[in-house]
Amino acid sequence: MTSFNFSTWPPQLTPEQLEALTLAATTYALSHGLLYLPPSPSNTQPSIPTTAIHAPLSLIPAPFPRAQFHAARELQSVYNVLYARVAMNTKFLDTVMGADEGVGKADEFTGTLWRGWKKIREHGVLAQPLHLGLFRSDYLLHAAEDRLALKQVEFNTISSSFGPLSERAAALHRNILASTSYFSASPHLTADNFPENNTTSGLAEGLSKAHQAYGVRDARILFVVQPNERNVFDQQWLEYELLEKHQIHVVRQTLADLAVSASLDPSTHALTITLPFQTKPSLYEISTIYFRASYTPSDFPSPSYYDTRFLLERSRAIKCPSLPLQLAGGKKVQEALTRPGVLERFLSNEGAKWGTRAPDLTAHAAGIRATWMGMWALDSEDAEIAAALDLLPASVQGQGHGKVPPGTRLARCKAPSLVLKPQREGGGNNVYRETIPAFLDALPAEEREAWIAMEMIETPRGVSGYLVRASPSSSGTDNGSTEKKVVRAEVISELGIFGYALFGEGEVVEREVGWLVRTKGTESNEGGVAAGFSVLDSVVLV
Repeated sequence: MTSFNFSTWPPQLTPEQLEALTLAATTYALSHGLLYLPPSPSNTQPSIPTTAIHAPLSLIPAPFPRAQFHAARELQSVYNVLYARVAMNTKFLDTVMGADEGVGKADEFTGTLWRGWKKIREHGVLAQPLHLGLFRSDYLLHAAEDRLALKQVEFNTISSSFGPLSERAAALHRNILASTSYFSASPHLTADNFPENNTTSGLAEGLSKAHQAYGVRDARILFVVQPNERNVFDQQWLEYELLEKHQIHVVRQTLADLAVSASLDPSTHALTITLPFQTKPSLYEISTIYFRASYTPSDFPSPSYYDTRFLLERSRAIKCPSLPLQLAGGKKVQEALTRPGVLERFLSNEGAKWGTRAPDLTAHAAGIRATWMGMWALDSEDAEIAAALDLLPASVQGQGHGKVPPGTRLARCKAPSLVLKPQREGGGNNVYRETIPAFLDALPAEEREAWIAMEMIETPRGVSGYLVRASPSSSGTDNGSTEKKVVRAEVISELGIFGYALFGEGEVVEREVGWLVRTKGTESNEGGVAAGFSVLDSVVLV
């Protein structure tokens, strides 16, 4: 087998070859639905789209070690069960994420979601015992001690996007390989190093299993979406798969739409949606609610939006995710799981008492822990953190800042090797390295509990890529000024593994279903494609 040197990637290409590959990539993307709606000056989208642009993409797939790629996929089933069990452990979530004693005290958004869930519980409304998770576990390669280790960035339990578009990015690279052989630029660019990606069918399978479990054949699946969503095609590929392969119809609504269209049957708690644009207004029962919105405070511009979210939670429809499962995806939960014995307890047969019967998975605890970087709470008084501080010179132990918890002091003095994370999804929220001390100086003490500190993952140096973006005109229409650009840049590539879990009373029905790769320039700290920081990619196994 040919050895691989990351710093030699990508292979050299002539300007003519780059132009040919760019033409092949962009025309394939436009022909196969690897698309976005273009931005507009007013940040609004027309009700009926008239134009589209290809999604940001990479010309050549990112190198990823074969062993680590397969290890990540094998771990996904363990993660599926783990987070199902976390979501079923009410006491744990109340302690870690609640507004009485957890993160919800310091983070208003988290606290509001938790209080809504608590109120539903106190009123004895449990119309639907089943939960559905469409998950994505994100990883980077960590270069440490002359070896590459797989390290988890985060685990997503809500709006885990880009599965269908990433499947198409992998197909794009396979098509270019078949049509051009990448001009024989590298011996690694061969078909057996390009793994298949069938994420769309796998995610749709999870949704269809929830629909079947609901038991009303003519019911529909509700997609709760954000207004003016540019990433509509990623969502609609799932809609097409559900209709064409499973004969399940989808209704798309924003929270504002649902404030008018949604209602609950007072006796059965069945959720129905009124669609006024039919020949006559029609009522449709909803089997499953798939949230592609409601994960960020901006999705709730007024208290009435929370009322709508809680109405959906009270319904008999299966939620993807339910409020407890959404809270289980919090960064504070990720940090809490790293504490001694916590992971092992969730993976043991004790998990059965939380309504998720599954085999004892404690044998996998070491493999799961091996994917974690060091994490701790900023408000922690943990003795281990204090001990770590004692190993550092007094001059860097945050002196002059008054009495602060060891977690905050350690974050200050180790700032160049850390990232601070709040309880947020969607990208653009983290605080990195040298910017941490000033941020901590300005952070009120009562807000520290809303943040965790995590050791930075140090990715392999010198890896580059060819990144392609579409640059539409400011009007959002193609009037001849659209310019395609290819940029060679040093990059970091993040692997995401998708899975689903349908759980509640009884067995966990789960499966690993596919993967994605997002590649960003090393000058960018964030990895969210929709936030404009990275491009869609795939892998070449090395």
